[in-house]
Amino acid sequence: MASLRDYRDRIKSVTSTRKITSAMKMVAASKLRRAQEQAEASQPYAQSMADMLARVAANVTVNASSSKLLAGTGSDQTHLIVVVTADRGLCGGFNGNLAKAALKMARDLIAQKKDVKFICVGRKGQVLVQREMRERMWESFTGLFGKSRVDFAAADEVTSYILDKFDAGEFDVCTLLYNEFKSVLTQTPTAQQLIPFKLPEMQDNEEQDKGDSAASEGGPSSPYDFEPEEEEILNALLPRNLGVQIFRAFLDSAAGEHAARMTAMDNATRNAGEMIDDLTLQYNRARQASITKELIEIISGAEAL
Repeated sequence: MASLRDYRDRIKSVTSTRKITSAMKMVAASKLRRAQEQAEASQPYAQSMADMLARVAANVTVNASSSKLLAGTGSDQTHLIVVVTADRGLCGGFNGNLAKAALKMARDLIAQKKDVKFICVGRKGQVLVQREMRERMWESFTGLFGKSRVDFAAADEVTSYILDKFDAGEFDVCTLLYNEFKSVLTQTPTAQQLIPFKLPEMQDNEEQDKGDSAASEGGPSSPYDFEPEEEEILNALLPRNLGVQIFRAFLDSAAGEHAARMTAMDNATRNAGEMIDDLTLQYNRARQASITKELIEIISGAEAL
């Protein structure tokens, strides 16, 4: 049975832990507000960029002269998975869930006889992926989210590395894996194909419906006229879109990290409070039992005299 001193030491230790988790919760909450505003501000631009490219690409006949970022290399043998996690832990399953999703995707591709490579953004993703697939790791970027704001230069550094690898013909398909920021309580692991550029399914259906309707009326297949030509627009915008989508993923990941850490530290603080209450109850019972034992010994000794 634990002594009274053991109970006091444990209560003191858990109280110190509760102070730390409470402070971390408040810090994460203050950072979350700025990160959430930055992430929400970027979403309309990133979505508009993707929608505009989808409209332009829908009017282009993909052929051998088309941009490789749109047409691809003609093969899907080598897949590059870009995993965006945090540099620090203590944020629940934020990093672990994404790493599990990335490893599951890699195993599925390997089962299909595909070659898989990894680029990790964030120290936690690097550690988790390297445990199982160290030989498939190309590069890891750390310290990009350590500032108060996520800069586009960080995304541009990763984008340049990916484009250099693609221009060198070292991979065929690139997929971005990140935690999409839904709300303070929800961050969803999301996979987005970056190379070759993939039309959204909803956009495909809408364009097909428009084309079928126009064809039945004998009119043009698209209400848009582009200047300069669609091919030139795509050649200029597809690399920029790659950077925009990666930057959006960085912002969502940064906001999701702070939200997950705030939630995890809030749970830890409440659990520490419940543990302190339980230990205090056990301490009082042990103290009462010790006092009762001493009284019984005193009374027994007095009666013996």
